[in-house]
Amino acid sequence: MCGIVGYVGCKEATPILVSALKKLEYRGYDSAGIAVFDGESIIVRKVKGALRALIEDVTKQVVRTSDSMTDDDCDKREAMLIPQMAQSVPGFLGIGHTRWASHGEPSDVNAHPHINESGTIAIVHNGIIENYIKLKSWLQEQGVVFRSQTDTEVVAHLINYFYEQDNDIFNAVLNALHRLEGSYALGVVCRDFPDRIIAARKESPLIVGLGDGENFIASDVPAVLEHTRDVYFLDQRQIAVLYADHVDLYDEDGNKVVKEPSHVDWDISAAQKNGYAHFMLKEIHEQPAAVRDTLKSHLVFENSDGVACGIKFDEIAGSDYWKTAGRVVITACGTSYHAGMVAKYAFEKFSRLPVVVDVASEFRYRDPIFNKGDVFIVISQSGETADTLAAMRLAKDAGVHVIAITNCLGSTVSREADDVIYTQAGPEIAVASTKAYTTQLLCLYLLALQSARVRGFLTDDGLRGCLSELGALPEKMEQILNHQEIIQKFTSRTFNKQKVFFIGRQFDSATSLECALKLKEVSYMHSEAFAAGELKHGPIALVDGDTLVVALATNRAMYEKLASNIEEVKSRGCATLVITQSEGNEFSKAADEIIRIPDCDDSFASLLAVVPAQLFAYYCAVLHGNNPDKPRNLAKSVTIE
Repeated sequence: MCGIVGYVGCKEATPILVSALKKLEYRGYDSAGIAVFDGESIIVRKVKGALRALIEDVTKQVVRTSDSMTDDDCDKREAMLIPQMAQSVPGFLGIGHTRWASHGEPSDVNAHPHINESGTIAIVHNGIIENYIKLKSWLQEQGVVFRSQTDTEVVAHLINYFYEQDNDIFNAVLNALHRLEGSYALGVVCRDFPDRIIAARKESPLIVGLGDGENFIASDVPAVLEHTRDVYFLDQRQIAVLYADHVDLYDEDGNKVVKEPSHVDWDISAAQKNGYAHFMLKEIHEQPAAVRDTLKSHLVFENSDGVACGIKFDEIAGSDYWKTAGRVVITACGTSYHAGMVAKYAFEKFSRLPVVVDVASEFRYRDPIFNKGDVFIVISQSGETADTLAAMRLAKDAGVHVIAITNCLGSTVSREADDVIYTQAGPEIAVASTKAYTTQLLCLYLLALQSARVRGFLTDDGLRGCLSELGALPEKMEQILNHQEIIQKFTSRTFNKQKVFFIGRQFDSATSLECALKLKEVSYMHSEAFAAGELKHGPIALVDGDTLVVALATNRAMYEKLASNIEEVKSRGCATLVITQSEGNEFSKAADEIIRIPDCDDSFASLLAVVPAQLFAYYCAVLHGNNPDKPRNLAKSVTIE
């Protein structure tokens, strides 16, 4: 879950490393550090806290110089100070790290990079070394003294152990990797080989950026977009040796391999705030464009008028397996799991297929039942979610057809699945996912419609009607965002509630799960989601004057029943908010506030109803004084168990 970077070239490494870490800070902000070769030795600077603490430690200057400074002001001052860091830590080769703590509490000593006892080898690591206790005990028997409580420090000493045998850093890294169990993305530098960085990955993501007279490693693409668009997405157990003028790739046995680089088309502005106070708010506002781009990439148009008549997935060769499909199994974690929960209703409605939606972390540890004809869908924004990858591999081993939905070209899930669908969301920097969720859900809707058409449950005219509804959603999202002040004002009156419950029925019940998650992620308010009909079976006992109940009511057939549910909670003294379509007048008596989304087909309203809830979560976070881009204890990509 940590972020790692590396640079070798002819420029000062420290500003490049720290600027790259700034773009990866969503992966962890418990501590940060760099290791740079200054021509004689490896200089290591690392501190507990966010990257800002490292900038202040190295430059000896405070970033937030007054209480009146905004986050934007601080970002500008950081940008001014980062180049000055090269004066204290000079050099043209180095590695860096921003940490999400897994082994050992956040502290200066547990921060990365970690070094061997003599300080001649430094490493950064993302992942978990599962056999570190065994390795640590063995190394201690060899006389090694450990400084930290991390699993990572084992790797530095293990590499040093093998290096002392033949003074070849590549062989030392190779031998160490063969003894590591678990997951890793590694960057390694050695004082005696000051012209190269050695990088390796297993399970945890790692890319190599290819520049002109300079090369980079990073955990994710946004870190290198400022410098290059050409990258290697390292395969499992692949090793890279980076020099300033070239990169050599090897397999786990040390044999050279040839690989074509990928070109990334992401706009660099997608990794910048562009005037928004936070990335989360920016990405909420980017949803209309992201949904529009995703639709455009997967639709077939019958004429120049832009009328969509079909669905295409360029990465998928065919769709005949839908004809014999007996069941859909959807597996994911967190926000992606919630997209799958909404998709369950879509598949069952349109293609009449039974659907099982499973949390990947549970799925992988039980003895799951696979049936001939199952279609297995995995969803992962990063394409590197550890539990989701493990579930996918179980399905692959069982011979089940696997479709992956991801935002990341070249990710592990995209390479290992039978078929892949890309969401076209662009970089998502905020930890709390917004546009990734809506684009994932859109792809699931398209997949459900395609399966319905192949199975004969949807006519050509029916498909055109559905695609027309979907095509109108980006503009309707924009209408919601153009009136965000309504949500902002309501939030200012209710952000201090002790409990927030989201309720709904059918599609809305599934959508409410994501709404509750967004709120708890960034505001730290207690929020839960309940199927509205289940209120009487227990949850209503929690409702009182300190409670806000948010009812999602976009299913016209359920208006009256949901209105009764709202009356039930309102009579217990709670505040109520209803998110409904424009003509939902049944809620006027019981609701303290009604937010009306533009009318659309009930089946697709989930894509609109979630937007006000995202804004509500954002404004609650801001009013509580939280940074919604960097919620405590969370990181963007969960690449460890």
